[in-house]
Amino acid sequence: MTRRGRYGVPMQTYGSILPGAATLARLLPKAASEAREARPPSREAKRRLVAVRWYEEHGRNASLTARHFCFSRSSLHVWLKRHRESGPRGLEDHSRRPNKVRQPTWTQKWEAAVLDLREANPRWGKDVLTVILRRDEGMDISVSMVGRILSRLKREGRLPPASLKDPCMVSRHQIRPYATRKPKDYLPQAPGDLVQVDTADVRLDGSATVYKHFAARDFISRWDVLDVHHNATAHNAATFLDALLARTPFEVRGIQVDGGSEFKAEFEAACQEKGLLLFVLPPRSPKLNGRVERSNRTHKEEFYQLVDPPDSLVQLRTQLLKQEQRYNTYRPHQALGYKTPQAWLLTYAERR
Repeated sequence: MTRRGRYGVPMQTYGSILPGAATLARLLPKAASEAREARPPSREAKRRLVAVRWYEEHGRNASLTARHFCFSRSSLHVWLKRHRESGPRGLEDHSRRPNKVRQPTWTQKWEAAVLDLREANPRWGKDVLTVILRRDEGMDISVSMVGRILSRLKREGRLPPASLKDPCMVSRHQIRPYATRKPKDYLPQAPGDLVQVDTADVRLDGSATVYKHFAARDFISRWDVLDVHHNATAHNAATFLDALLARTPFEVRGIQVDGGSEFKAEFEAACQEKGLLLFVLPPRSPKLNGRVERSNRTHKEEFYQLVDPPDSLVQLRTQLLKQEQRYNTYRPHQALGYKTPQAWLLTYAERR
């Protein structure tokens, strides 16, 4: 039976299509040398070449040249020698690898034992492996040596890294009919280019009822639109979208949301119907919606923690609307140079 190697190619075929060891020994150094010659000189090589030429043009005085370029004379003499022998290419940095390097002191048997034990237990580290090898194999091996063996096996590609994926977590690919990831080159430049939308749980002081706070903040002007509901559903999110478009003094062109279920179904269909760009964040990345996350904190601290519990949701929504107007037209915003969002928009309109 014919032995087959990588990609199913018969083993005897490799000898006919690959060059022999002698041919490789001739070709590889030549190719490496040609590649080095083709590279442009480095910044350090150019700097040293300037010093060498200055040395030639100013009486070949090594002390004067070293003082002029703040080099040591010994370094200058090294570069002069390299330049005489190899030209400008000799001024490149040479390898600093020691002539004698430490060689492995373990045996192939020990290396095979470590490899077998680690492949059978991919989550065990060098400390645990050492104890097992000493106890079961009778090997007088240190923890650091096991670590060096593992490093060498990984470096040579003989020990693939252990998978850290949780088998109990099933990744589900969600198909969004309209929402997409925000392209890297989409940068908001004007009010309305990107409005961040989010929901948050709020509980009033002394009340056991949990409300769903809806918030939208414009990325540029920090203009806020707020609402509150009993539940965070796609229907309520679509209703909030209508309020957002009605209460912003500029045209909204892009919406950014997280992957919450309230921003799917009816909400996504409403954005598509209105011709709005809808960007959805990657999982576990609230920092990308930082503007509206900061809005949630602001209104929790300045409204929900201070307001008296209302008698109904309608009353709470009326009080929240006053908070929205107060924030947009009265409260100075540090990020806007201590202007209100309304004052900043007026200044922006005058500049346009």
